[in-house]
Amino acid sequence: MINFPSSPLDDAELALRDEVRAFMVDYRKQGHPAQLGINAEPNIEFSKEISRRGWVGMSVPTEYGGHGRTAVDRFIVVEEMLAAGAPISAHWVGDRQTAQMLLKFGTEEQKHRFLPAIVNSEVFFCLGMSEPDSGSDLASVRTRATKTEGGWILNGQKVWTSGAHYADFAVSLCRTQPLTERKHIGLSQLIVDLKAEGVTVAPIRLLNGAHHFNEVFFDDVFVADEMLLGEPGDGWRQVTSELAHERSGPDRFLSVMPIVQRLYDELKEAKLDGAVRAELGLLFARYMTFRTMSLSIARRLDQGELPAVEAALVKDMGTQFENDAINAVRRIIDRQVDPVGDELDALLADAIVTAPTFTLRGGTNEVLRTVIAKDLIRNRGRAA
Repeated sequence: MINFPSSPLDDAELALRDEVRAFMVDYRKQGHPAQLGINAEPNIEFSKEISRRGWVGMSVPTEYGGHGRTAVDRFIVVEEMLAAGAPISAHWVGDRQTAQMLLKFGTEEQKHRFLPAIVNSEVFFCLGMSEPDSGSDLASVRTRATKTEGGWILNGQKVWTSGAHYADFAVSLCRTQPLTERKHIGLSQLIVDLKAEGVTVAPIRLLNGAHHFNEVFFDDVFVADEMLLGEPGDGWRQVTSELAHERSGPDRFLSVMPIVQRLYDELKEAKLDGAVRAELGLLFARYMTFRTMSLSIARRLDQGELPAVEAALVKDMGTQFENDAINAVRRIIDRQVDPVGDELDALLADAIVTAPTFTLRGGTNEVLRTVIAKDLIRNRGRAA
């Protein structure tokens, strides 16, 4: 049985929500257009502004320059930002994931070097995971690091690397020990300077010309020993232990909420027929369900748990919901979408092009369903 206990916000958390919501209303009044969550164009000035307000690296301990707040506090900030279409992509990976990995596996030198810079939006990270011909089977990576004096020589290629064209560093999964029948063994994570000699970043453009993804080539790149994250050969365990952070957040079901909001603004004075009201009602009911599930996981993260299976369920169902929401909006407006039209049309056109990526990032739905099924089978075996 997979449970998601209800977890309402307390007064302090509601006050934080109101503060962020007011900030975003003021930001939008300044003429900044809404964008689609982590698919937004990077806006470093925006990242720095919310850093100054204490909304990046919220759960990083104060001794490392953070704010010592909770995963639920971060959930609240992220939810409001995504719903308002904030340009959060620049700091996203460092805030959501790299900071947590450094806290758990990093050396004290790495923590003191990188965590304050993440909190202040002074450095940006991306993740070097997927490779050509490997699909979502991360354990089959062929990028290899060979030990040399004082460090490692890295060779290989990553693909579909979000944000590598503006990130400073890539946390890259690579093989550091010979491949055996147990391919999960012998992998390590290196923090690679993307400006180092031998690194090439090439864009992968979407059909509309948008540049989110990249190919990253490593050609005899020297990576110093102090840039090894965690223990050599322990990369698989490290990567999988952080999936609850990657897969459970509001970004897995709220990317298209600015579109739904624009549709609501367009229709709120209109007299709607029953079918449209039912479609809108179903959208909001499903959104509230995923919100309850995601918030429940944030509470458990604050209690020291890592509910990876529950997170997989949120990502699987949440990203499917995002695609369903796009189709629902298209049915409701029932017109040709104009990419250079009003804000609703422009956002919807962008979403139609980028939606296929929603179910790929952070593990495909097929991988996630395998994770969930294996856990249910194990639990049924224990209960028998």
